[in-house]
Amino acid sequence: MKNAPSPIRSALAAALLGTLAFSTLALDLQAHRGGRGLRPENTLPAFENALALGVDTLELDVGVTADGVVVISHDPYINPLIARDAKGQWLEGEKGPLIKSLTLAQLQAYELGRIKPGTPYAKQFETQEPRDGTRFSTLAELFDHTKKLGANTVRFNIETKINPTQPDDTVSAEAMTNALLKVIRDAGMASRVTIQSFDWRTLQLVQKVAPSMTTVYLTFQNANNDTVKDGLWTAGYKIAEHGSVPKLVKAAGGTVWSPNGGAVTEALVKEAQGLGLKVVVWTINNPAELDRFIAWGVNGLITDYPDRLREVMAARKLPLPKPVKAP
Repeated sequence: MKNAPSPIRSALAAALLGTLAFSTLALDLQAHRGGRGLRPENTLPAFENALALGVDTLELDVGVTADGVVVISHDPYINPLIARDAKGQWLEGEKGPLIKSLTLAQLQAYELGRIKPGTPYAKQFETQEPRDGTRFSTLAELFDHTKKLGANTVRFNIETKINPTQPDDTVSAEAMTNALLKVIRDAGMASRVTIQSFDWRTLQLVQKVAPSMTTVYLTFQNANNDTVKDGLWTAGYKIAEHGSVPKLVKAAGGTVWSPNGGAVTEALVKEAQGLGLKVVVWTINNPAELDRFIAWGVNGLITDYPDRLREVMAARKLPLPKPVKAP
């Protein structure tokens, strides 16, 4: 393979992109929340735009409504920074109603088409193009939409948004996991889904009831936060007993480790891969950093700007995911 002519290498890599979750021949390009740097986050317009650009994986978050519907949302509550009410008015305060307290019909009364102007969040994503009229969508709707678009190889990296320190904000880990797995199975998407979480309880449940499904162990470590320090987020697994985060993930039965970019080193990437783990780093938007992680040999990158990552990959002559255009 190494000595094969370039066109042959490219053709072989392209053929494998859609069938392997984490190909050894290519980088897994994941659009974070559908690519929130370009379109409103976690919405059908964002996912459709990411597919049109060409990505391997749609990264997204889910919660469960009062009537048991799995919906796509990063926050367990209505976020006033991105939501307007039925009259088009921006929500007041830091948090809106909890998703678990609303039915799907009540939830879909809210508008998600743009970021609230004049906020630091809006400034952070100045290139995001608004799509007024956009509503919360269900996970089932996303699966159906990708089928209609003919996106038959794109994968879904689905995060369970649940927090062990705030148990009253969402349904239980068991309820969320069971509801999520049912939607995945009903849609026939089990072979194209990975389930990720910072709260490893959901991952342990998935490994127990759906052992063939890939689990992705998210970690976050910086000066103010550390989800692996004491076992609270890690389903009781303690780093003091294992010596490193990759060894902790391996002990928990994981096959994929997904650390924040600021907490990973090239040595840790190599250690994890030496243990048989894949490494998918989040959330990287700077082209120089994207290039650096590619040079380290990570298996995947999660980014708000899939267009930027495609440019970096193209410069390195890496095979690119095929775009999927709307009919």
